[in-house]
Amino acid sequence: MRVWEMLTYLATALPRFTSSGARLLALQCALRADTRGRLRVPHGLLRAMRLRGHTELWQELAQAHWLHLPDLRSAPVQVHLRDATLLDHVPGRRTRCQAAHWALHPAPMAASATAPPAVRLTALVLAAHNPVHDRHRADLDVLARLCGHSPQQTKELLDRLVASRTLSAWHHQRDTDEVHWQPASHHRLGSAGGSGP
Repeated sequence: MRVWEMLTYLATALPRFTSSGARLLALQCALRADTRGRLRVPHGLLRAMRLRGHTELWQELAQAHWLHLPDLRSAPVQVHLRDATLLDHVPGRRTRCQAAHWALHPAPMAASATAPPAVRLTALVLAAHNPVHDRHRADLDVLARLCGHSPQQTKELLDRLVASRTLSAWHHQRDTDEVHWQPASHHRLGSAGGSGP
């Protein structure tokens, strides 16, 4: 729930087409920041996220006026978030740390750690969505906005999640513009491998 709330916040706070890597980095920073918007990001965390050395992601977030550009040579990286509204979203530190850890391995739909950031972010958005009565569905536009992609790109990424067996299937309900998906650990939707619009 905390991850979904923070993804929703970031969808508003960051420019629409902020890259997936920058969104994953911003999510970890937002969940790990203290009440003054400060945090230390160890290089081990960046390595685990496959984002170490990607200075362009930090620059992207700084250009969006979301954080002050940190000195990336320091270890750990000392980060100061600029968005004061973030502090309104800050629950207890322990809860946020648990959410930050879960976001690195979002069961039951964690994409491979070697998958591109766009694929990992899409899997995280789906995993963070709280299903109603075990029905995994959401508006396509909502998923696209949380992922920072166009609806067409989001559909392509859902296909990639099926191909990697993170999802067993997905379907776009055109009349309601809802996307329905099924994690690979659950029963399949419709016919075997049935995916796509």
